[in-house]
Amino acid sequence: MRRQHVVGLDIGTTKVCAVVGEADEDGEVHIAGVGSTPSSGMRKGVVIDIDATTRAIEDAVERAERMAGMTISALYVGVSGEHITSTNSRGVIAVSRGDHEISAADVDRVVEAARMAALPASDREIVHMLPRGFVVDGHDGVRNPIGMYGSRLEVEAHIVTGTSTVLANLLKCVQRAGLELEELVLEPLASAEAVLTQAERELGVVLADIGGGTTSVGVFAGGGLCHTAILPVGGHHLTSDVAVGLRTPVAEAEKLKIRHGAASVADVHEGELIEVFNVGDREPRILPRKVLCEIIEPRLQEICSLLRLQVKRSGYGHLVPAGIVLTGGSALLRGSARYVSEKLELPARVGVPEQVGGLIDAVASPIYATAVGLVQYGVRHGGPKPVHATNGAGLFGRMRGWLREMVQGA
Repeated sequence: MRRQHVVGLDIGTTKVCAVVGEADEDGEVHIAGVGSTPSSGMRKGVVIDIDATTRAIEDAVERAERMAGMTISALYVGVSGEHITSTNSRGVIAVSRGDHEISAADVDRVVEAARMAALPASDREIVHMLPRGFVVDGHDGVRNPIGMYGSRLEVEAHIVTGTSTVLANLLKCVQRAGLELEELVLEPLASAEAVLTQAERELGVVLADIGGGTTSVGVFAGGGLCHTAILPVGGHHLTSDVAVGLRTPVAEAEKLKIRHGAASVADVHEGELIEVFNVGDREPRILPRKVLCEIIEPRLQEICSLLRLQVKRSGYGHLVPAGIVLTGGSALLRGSARYVSEKLELPARVGVPEQVGGLIDAVASPIYATAVGLVQYGVRHGGPKPVHATNGAGLFGRMRGWLREMVQGA
């Protein structure tokens, strides 16, 4: 059976992860290779060191290539960071055909009208233009209006934009690594492909991807993404707090957080002890485990407060009965789902990649949600892009062409 290879690349603050997937003729994704490497070239979703980021991409891709036994040339890349913003827009047109049958051209026109109604500033680029639903002659809830009859067509669209120069720097790192970009994909949109069910999207759900430097938030209702936010706090802040509070190196603080950390002091039994190494000391100190958790809990509480604020700002807070799904590395913190559920007064669970085959054990962790989701997104949305999708127009598109010529001429 012929298989299509799709590669997802998650460029995070603390790591770069590449996942190779094989899609069979039925669209089922089989994981064929995984490569992950530490990274120091990103901060809060923004490139701060092009050389370091490029090296990390090359290393992660090489590891994935060895495992999959293939050469990677093009991939889908996740994008996040505080520079990402979103808005909801509405477009309205009159159906062009005399018999009032709605065509694909009408759909493209109405989506373009929604885009024009929310044109970003000159220094920003549209990352996604996501039609959420159509209205035909006042009747809403239409998913695909093509072939229907009507005289007036409307669309509700979710538009995600990013700073052009930040996106161009990310693209430059990918191309310097000798790779071609298939598409930039918003991280919450990618993670949702891996960890959310269609029922959750329809009912209404919040996705919180707690990465190293940021927490990506996506609110889904009625089957589509309706609110996006990137919070400037993530798992690295938890580690930094532990390092400062316990006067221990950052690497040691990360180990303590993973091995002994918990979301709440209430999750720790009296008398539990941990070993903590001071900076420069060879002999460890013995401390109660609850001291560690007393440092972690306030920062997690801050993340919960910011999540609650974003859910409220979305205007869909009363439309998320499916609760909140946590993913990303910090979702592995013991008791995190229960803690978030109590603070936000919503059902909560930890999301891991689902509906994949192949090397399932290699990606069975919320750490790989974005990378696996990028593969699934590529399988579902790959191929020729419709007119209303972002194809790199504007400043970002010109930069992409210039960078491609530069790389090819080098």
